[in-house]
Formats: sequence, structure tokens, C-alpha cells
Amino acid sequence: MMQAPLTTPVFQILLSLSEGGSMHGYSIIRDIALRTQGEVCLTASTLYAAVQRMLDSDIIVEVAAPTESGGAPRRCYRITTAGRNLAQREAERLERTVAMARAKRLLPRKA
Repeated sequence: MMQAPLTTPVFQILLSLSEGGSMHGYSIIRDIALRTQGEVCLTASTLYAAVQRMLDSDIIVEVAAPTESGGAPRRCYRITTAGRNLAQREAERLERTVAMARAKRLLPRKA
């Protein structure tokens, strides 16, 4: 089972899947790049290596993809309850880290 701290790719993949729907790999890559304004850009090999570890850890599952005519079948993924819990714990850990940075005056204090 994966534990915090999570790698950036794993956490970003979980964030992409956190709204409860299923997504295929290219959609995940695109969502991460858009959401992070290009700060995090995953390659297909990085994505699928992380996805395999996440599948093995039961934090995501592969689900049936909608059938599309004319194209290769796509694999779609959905977050599990364990994955959502793990993502939440990681977000809380990151929130505590930001609070520490504020306390050390690396970031401005909240207004």
C-alpha cells in the first residue's frame, strides 16, 4: 500500500481522478498540465509507470471505457475509497508543510 508522502505524479493523478469520474491516460496528462499551468507535465511512460503502481496498491482501478469507433480501445481509471483517503492525507500533510513555511516566513501569512 502506498503511503504519504506521495510522489508528485501520484498525487497529481489522484487529484485528477478525485471528482469521481473515470479518465483515460491522455485526459489525465492533459488535466494535470492545465491544472498546474504547465508546472507538472507527465510523459506517457511516467504516467503509466505510476498508474501501474497505483493499480497494484488498489488506490485506483481500471474501469470499462466507453466504446469509441475507429480508435484503439482506451484504458480508463477511477479512484478508490482508499485512494481518496490517501489523497486527503497527503493534502493535509502538504497543508501542514505550508503552515511550517509560513511560520518560518518563507511565505506570507494568511490575511
